[in-house]
Amino acid sequence: MVPILGSQSVLTDFDLHLFNEGKHYALYDKFGAHCVTENGDSGVRFALWAPNARSVSVVGPFNAWDGRRHPMQSLGSSGVWVTFIAGLAAGAAYKFEIKVQSGALHLKSDPVGFAMELRPGNCSIVTDLSGYRWSDDAWMQARAHSDPLRQAICIYELHLGSWQHVAGREPPFLSWREASDRVIPYVKEHGFTHIELMGVAEHPLDASWGYQVVGYFAPTSRHGSPQDFMYFVDQCHQAGIGVLLDWVPAHFPKDAHGLATFDGTALYEHADPRQGEHRDWDTKIFNYGRHEVRNFLIGNALYWLEHYHVDGLRVDAVASMLYLDYSRVAGDWLPNRYGGRENLEAIEFLREFNTVAHGKYPGLLTIAEESTAFPGVTTPVHLGGLGFNFKWNMGWM
Repeated sequence: MVPILGSQSVLTDFDLHLFNEGKHYALYDKFGAHCVTENGDSGVRFALWAPNARSVSVVGPFNAWDGRRHPMQSLGSSGVWVTFIAGLAAGAAYKFEIKVQSGALHLKSDPVGFAMELRPGNCSIVTDLSGYRWSDDAWMQARAHSDPLRQAICIYELHLGSWQHVAGREPPFLSWREASDRVIPYVKEHGFTHIELMGVAEHPLDASWGYQVVGYFAPTSRHGSPQDFMYFVDQCHQAGIGVLLDWVPAHFPKDAHGLATFDGTALYEHADPRQGEHRDWDTKIFNYGRHEVRNFLIGNALYWLEHYHVDGLRVDAVASMLYLDYSRVAGDWLPNRYGGRENLEAIEFLREFNTVAHGKYPGLLTIAEESTAFPGVTTPVHLGGLGFNFKWNMGWM
């Protein structure tokens, strides 16, 4: 297996321009690991954003974790690194070895990786998402012409990891295919119209219920493969049940293999702890003012809608995003440019998310878990609001 640098099919100049402007909404088609054929060679194409790295390599069992074997090529001021490894295939475990400015080496999971090892492992897994044959055309067409505000909605909130366990199995979790045989009849029997799934994206800690995400593009391996999750959604749709995901763009954990200090700098988060540290959860806060970070998050939302046919997103912890002084004492936060407490960058991010998502996917549901009296949460963006369909009833919870 040899790296082929300068691969023309990785990213065009226009791709890089869109990404750096925060507008490459299908970034999952270009970043991460993709099984392709280049110049007659089958292999895997890799692309990663790490603008402050001195060097980046792809490492894994296939090269004995030797960063000298498969270096990546820098695409200059874009901050993107690329390579193609001939002979590699779906199923290969990998990480990125990032040499930071101090010379230290950091091993990181792929931020746009489509699958990961079962915890406690944390390698990304090369995954081909193509090949699943959906059977929900009727549902998807009907959804595109629907108006959620004029339909009866009754949501069953489900954390599959704790809903049922299988005795004698370790780990004891149901697979998505097993869940389709148990969850769907239960939901239908009790009159629910939608299932809202917690903890779908990959996370290292079971006890977090999926609220400390590391693999934003990877369905957790606790319940099977990406195709298994596609099957679950497909079966729900064929049974007349919508599927919503709990989406966590408010914060991320500090695990060494994750997004925190990704290239040796505060890349996805703010450097100043008064902006970048979430005091309640000991996690990092996304820097919504950075184009590439907004692009990562909005692209992630669209990825679940596109590849997994989900019908909506419940956005977690919106209140913590909207206020710079959320759960902070005086002196532990920085006001916005007008001297106020509102996080203007997060507000613009949420408006862009709703504008783009609803524009691309008519009939989509977006729900804000927002625990304050912030005005205009469900007001359309063109009228000055955040653009959500609904606000989660925190009192009912």
